[in-house]
Amino acid sequence: MLKKNIQLLIFSFGIILAGNAQIITDKQGSSSGSGSVIDEIIAQVGDLPVLRSDLEAQKAQLQGEGMTVDETTSCTILEELLYQNLLLNQAKLDSIDISDGQVNAEMENRLRSIEQQIGSREKLESFYGKTYTQIKEEFREVIRDRMMSQEMERQIIADVEVSPNEVKTFFESIPEDSIPLINEKIAIQQIVIFPKITQASRNAVIEKLSRWRQDIIDGNRSFSAVATIHSEDLGSAKQGGRIEATRGMMVKPFEAAAFALEPGGVSDVVETQYGYHIIQLESRKGDDYVVRHILLSPEIGRQELTDAATLMDECYARLKKHEITWDEAVKEYSEDDDTRQNQGSVSNPYTGDMYWDVANINQIDPQIFGLVNGLETGEISNPAMYSDMRTRRDGVRIVRIKNRTEPHKANLKDDYNFIKKAAENNKKEKIITEWVNGKIGRTYVRFDEQFSNCNFHYRWK
Repeated sequence: MLKKNIQLLIFSFGIILAGNAQIITDKQGSSSGSGSVIDEIIAQVGDLPVLRSDLEAQKAQLQGEGMTVDETTSCTILEELLYQNLLLNQAKLDSIDISDGQVNAEMENRLRSIEQQIGSREKLESFYGKTYTQIKEEFREVIRDRMMSQEMERQIIADVEVSPNEVKTFFESIPEDSIPLINEKIAIQQIVIFPKITQASRNAVIEKLSRWRQDIIDGNRSFSAVATIHSEDLGSAKQGGRIEATRGMMVKPFEAAAFALEPGGVSDVVETQYGYHIIQLESRKGDDYVVRHILLSPEIGRQELTDAATLMDECYARLKKHEITWDEAVKEYSEDDDTRQNQGSVSNPYTGDMYWDVANINQIDPQIFGLVNGLETGEISNPAMYSDMRTRRDGVRIVRIKNRTEPHKANLKDDYNFIKKAAENNKKEKIITEWVNGKIGRTYVRFDEQFSNCNFHYRWK
């Protein structure tokens, strides 16, 4: 399918946010201001323009990824931009609504991703020459438009389903030399035991946070200074514990405490799955809020870790002696809430599938790769230390290869779900093509003469 959903990263965000300073002209030379022209309208769908900077931003990203960029690339990118504008134009006609909360959550996720790539919030602000709040304000409508386009596309293909007969017909239509090769894949299971946290350890953390809270309220200590030095949330500690968020972004106990505060107020100690916090509200506007927080986790003593390892050794020994089945061991021993209800099966975080492609498992989860590398089907790894990437809890685990597939050409018996997904995508592409070509005939569309030789997928001309 032509539509590649090309992502706009740092360079393109910079151009978008700098847009207010640009002088925009159309090809006839009329200008929205005086001075030299540094951008121009190269295409239009309804009332929505496509700027040259939009095109150049995506070309620059591809070049930065080491890809060759030529005239064909420009045509492909332009068609994607025309397609996005057609979706947005129809979304506005259909009055599709995206709430402020949805926009804020998506915006925070994107900006945090860029912040991680660029190194820090200070570097992000320096790159744009704007404060974080200013960036958010200027970026808000860009995000809203993108989400409206995505919702319009979702509605177009929402009811697409394929029957078993359609899957079979689709597969049989693939030329023999085009049937894809399926790499070797493995299904992985795990049993995890976490060290028990003692009440004494919990009390020590609560007491320390309570003492800091009182010092902050009394004016004897600065919240941001304590957060910078002591908070275990290293990402926000660099900003004095500061977090900008919107309703729905943070875990419920944290958010409930934040919304219960008045500006300047400091919460009591709050427990979440990540540990214990105290929270200070800086400001709140609707669903948006700015807080500072200090996170501490109870310490796990050597004895608690030893106890967890001893229990895992017991589990491992019983499995090796066949005193207990794997499924029974998962129910009796595993403390991982995400997998213990499903025989310990670990899903691939990128695909959601229970099978992992052995060609890239090391890039997805090096911890798992180190354990399963060399195991045969049904074989169990030796116990090893484990760190949960989501909750940051340390524990001990064993893993098992539940099943393994050999490299092979795709077939309906072994790869039905894979082929079904391809058939669904093929059907969606046809429906989108019909929709686009139908809308083009009833929508004002124009693009510059320089693109007249483009071999477009849709009937733009």
